[in-house]
Amino acid sequence: MAASMTQSTGSDSADSKATVARLNQVSFSYDEGQTWALDHLSMEVHAGEHLCILGANGSGKSTLGSILSGATAPDHGQVELMGRAVCSDTPDQGRQIDTEAYRQARRSIGMVFQSPEDQIVTTVVQDDVAFGPENLGIPRQKMLSCVPAALKQVDLQTRMNDDPTRMSGGQQQRLALAGGLAMNPGMMVLDEPGAMLDAAGRQEIQSILCRLTTQGTAVVHITHLLEQARQADRVLVLDHGRIVASGSPNQILNRQDLPALVGEPDPNPLTQSKVSDTDAKTPVDDHALPMVKLSDVSYSFPDSGSKALSQVNLELAAGQTLAIIGRNGSGKSTLARLICALATPDSGSIQVAGLPLAGPDRPKAKHLRRRNLKLLRQRVGYVMQYPEHQLFADTVAQDIAYGPHNLGYGPEQVQQRVDEAMKLLGISDLADRSPFDLSGGQRRLVAIAGVVACSPQLLVLDEATASLDPQACVRIMALLRVLHQRGVTIVMSTHADREALDLADQTLLLEHGETLAYGPTAKVVERYHQLLATDAAEKEAAGKETSGRKADRTQADQKPLSLLARLDPRAKLVTFLLAMFTAFAISTPAQLVLALVVTIGLFAAARAPLRSIMKSVKGFLILMLLLAVFNLLVTQTGRRLAAWGPFVLTTGGIWVAVLYACRFMLIIFLGALLVETTTPTQMTDACESLLSPLSRLGIHTNEIALVLSLALRFIPTLGREVQAIVEAQSARGGSIESGSLSQRLHAAIAITVPVFAGALRHADNLSRALDARCYEGSRQQRTHYRLLQLGRMDILFIALMALYLLALLLHPLF
Repeated sequence: MAASMTQSTGSDSADSKATVARLNQVSFSYDEGQTWALDHLSMEVHAGEHLCILGANGSGKSTLGSILSGATAPDHGQVELMGRAVCSDTPDQGRQIDTEAYRQARRSIGMVFQSPEDQIVTTVVQDDVAFGPENLGIPRQKMLSCVPAALKQVDLQTRMNDDPTRMSGGQQQRLALAGGLAMNPGMMVLDEPGAMLDAAGRQEIQSILCRLTTQGTAVVHITHLLEQARQADRVLVLDHGRIVASGSPNQILNRQDLPALVGEPDPNPLTQSKVSDTDAKTPVDDHALPMVKLSDVSYSFPDSGSKALSQVNLELAAGQTLAIIGRNGSGKSTLARLICALATPDSGSIQVAGLPLAGPDRPKAKHLRRRNLKLLRQRVGYVMQYPEHQLFADTVAQDIAYGPHNLGYGPEQVQQRVDEAMKLLGISDLADRSPFDLSGGQRRLVAIAGVVACSPQLLVLDEATASLDPQACVRIMALLRVLHQRGVTIVMSTHADREALDLADQTLLLEHGETLAYGPTAKVVERYHQLLATDAAEKEAAGKETSGRKADRTQADQKPLSLLARLDPRAKLVTFLLAMFTAFAISTPAQLVLALVVTIGLFAAARAPLRSIMKSVKGFLILMLLLAVFNLLVTQTGRRLAAWGPFVLTTGGIWVAVLYACRFMLIIFLGALLVETTTPTQMTDACESLLSPLSRLGIHTNEIALVLSLALRFIPTLGREVQAIVEAQSARGGSIESGSLSQRLHAAIAITVPVFAGALRHADNLSRALDARCYEGSRQQRTHYRLLQLGRMDILFIALMALYLLALLLHPLF
């Protein structure tokens, strides 16, 4: 029935065009047939068609997008992609998957994942966009034009050399779209591409999609936003894995039963649920005291040093609601983390729930600061921008119970709070499910439930309604109204959603980390619209170019590359590795002084941020110190200076301790400097070039180099995963931050399981990203966006380093 409905309601113009995707009786299950994400679904996608797919959270939209993109094969049914039968299902032969047909089809399909972070494979913006075209074998001259063009379409042309892993969620979504555009696909499948974007960003995405369809590219757009569906040629509505409506936007969006199709909330969903007054925490008694107060707060990212917030001031009384608005990258998420004491400002003072967290009133003693953090966690709840970072238990119910359990409630009270929170959020049926098997919207509901179950005095939400269907959005806003009426103070960052702003007592507008407006919501929103209108007018006047003001600011923020960073990566890799190995040959004071002078010179040439490097090697330095103490007490050569029982201090022991510590320090700092001045992409290209002679022996050097690149890309990802889990547990009263030493050690050991699960999840997503970007390993002939070429400065650097190494090695002979 679904198949006939789809075909009968399709537009005549679409039927006259070539079919780029056809699904017939397709079914897919994540739990071996106990439930079906897609259930006997049939549909077609035509060339040049803009197809919009709507549906509630968990209706199967992302699964359908994964099958249409060729990333996933169904359990049953037939699939044709780009004119190729990739999957068939017959009574005689059963399910047959044609891997070669899938491979060929994927070369003409672009995919933008629901979580853009999972689609990034390099640490340089333009290199990430070029990765797909390289895999397709597109000539370099063509890439030199198509990569900047794709970045220009998504307004990232001034961020070409930035690290995408340090970008905001909205900027990462733009980058993921640019990566797909650069491959010039015949069909683009986009899963919630505007979920983390502001209104202007969503409109730009819509304009890009319209241009694609005009060029003949089929667009499959999965979204919760009904206004985005109005510009489509055809709309499908999914419910429990089946197509329940199909037709033109007017036919679907004007239907009286549309709310029921996309998820209509129950009337007054929260007023019928009661929370015992004894359970609900009351706000601070003295309403004269502000619940949140920031004075001249500034913050810079510790790894890059770039400014995130500058001189921010705000004061929020207990029981009030503050909305934080601004474009992507304006500092909204950073401000939320500072309020929750998950980051420390560079300057300024912060007071939350009567507790001084930063500034002159902050306690100096560590045990007092730890006590304040523990009190803060009992009073403040935090919902992160990406809910998957906040979930770490085996089941939904266990995850929600984590916070109440840490607050000291008994088993019956914990269970009562869990049941109530799930009922409030409409997720009681998910209690025994793994949070990682849920859709993105369902995960967000679980994350919010886990915080609500703690009954915080202050609730901080970072894009609480992103990726949620209309039913869930209405439920969240109703929940916030109930909490507001109970006196809970609320701070929420939002892309100026009307429902959120209606709830706000005051609003803060951020732009490039600075306060552009602060006060009554109506006036601040008016200023925000003026900002967007001015920016749009400047772009229009510049012929769709980025405004001169914004471009000048971005370019001014970018520091010129240091001398060391500009060198050919092969020259650095070989010379640095040799310098690290020859450090073991240092045995005299003169050699040690020479090595230290050269290392200091290299740091000066690199203009390296010493604070950042010291932080990255802190663990190694502690190990170096222990090694020095060991050598100091064990070595007994030379003149005896002192003795403590069996331990004897000698002049020989001091020299050996200094020598071994300095050797170790040189190796660690040279390695850190190499990583600091060489991107993973450059490291990959250098390794592939240096190992290329081995390819004659049948060794796949390009795969070895890619594995190295992905490992270098993966290490910081795991670091952020650990940090996110630590922050999530801390924000919900976990002992990893404010407990005793034994409690913190136990909590640190306990996070290994969720970190390991996160690593597996990221590895799986990375594999999907490689497939989506058409990487096929040794079976393909990849082209290269960047060419390595030794220049005069490289040759001079190699010569100088060679002289240093010779002097170091030959010194003992003289």
